[in-house]
Parts: sequence; C-alpha cells; structure tokens
Amino acid sequence: MRFNRKGTTKIYFLPTIAATTLIPTTAEITAGTDWTDFIHSIDGWSLENQPIETPDMGSTFVPKIDGDDSAADSSLGFYEDSVTDDVETDLAKGTVGFVVLFSKGKTAGSKGMDVFPTKVASNSKTYSTDNEAAKINVQFVITDRPLQNGTVPS
Repeated sequence: MRFNRKGTTKIYFLPTIAATTLIPTTAEITAGTDWTDFIHSIDGWSLENQPIETPDMGSTFVPKIDGDDSAADSSLGFYEDSVTDDVETDLAKGTVGFVVLFSKGKTAGSKGMDVFPTKVASNSKTYSTDNEAAKINVQFVITDRPLQNGTVPS
C-alpha cells in the first residue's frame, strides 16, 4: 500500500550502537534523540555505485560491471530554536553517532530501518532575507557501510 513519508518516517540520532550488525537495541533507540519534528529537509542517505566499463574487442557495445559503493552526500535541515541550542550542541561538528531512518515508522517488526554510521562534518546556520523560519543545516559523512532495510526491534 502506498504511503506518504511525511508523517510516517521517523529520524533519530543515536550516540551508540553496540552490535556490529548495526541493529540497535530498544534501549539504544530510547537513549537517542527523535529529531523528526525539527527537520524541514533531508538530502542523500543512500548508497551509490560507481560502475566499471568493461569493453572488449568482440563488440562495439560497452558493458559494465558493478564497482565500488559509496554514500551520497547527506544532510539534514533543521529549524533553529530561539531558546534552546540542542541542534548546535548535540550535533556539533565532529560528533560521531548513528542516523537511523525508520522509513515506514517505528513499528516493531517492520522492515525499513536504515542505520548510517556518521560523523557531523558541519553544522551551519543559514541566513536569508526571505520571509521564512530560521534554519540550520547539518552535513554528515557516512563513515561505514550502512544497514539498509533492517527490522525495527521490538
């Protein structure tokens, strides 16, 4: 059944995940921060492949094989808070942790949990003369192969 990601997908930042499988425990998820309601934009959070051309003398067609995987440039855009500085401090440049995307919601047993090992590369306020809310952009680097389509723990 089709669904709208807005209102369904949840986005968390977890400071730690002990398992090498990148499947967080319920306690690790609870210890994380649910940033869903503070995010106005999301970019990246996918794997990209760098195909390798494999031409040969037997054909004028150039076939390809799959090559190295790499993570897309990834960021989250937040609304800035005029009272607290949680985004600025909790996601300061250099912060290491895990961005967890519950693409189909945080329903135990469902597939669709993507876990990205990350480091915050930059945390920058955006300035504008437009009639809009104040914003902060947090850029992440993906530091290892993510878990994709994991099962949400119960």
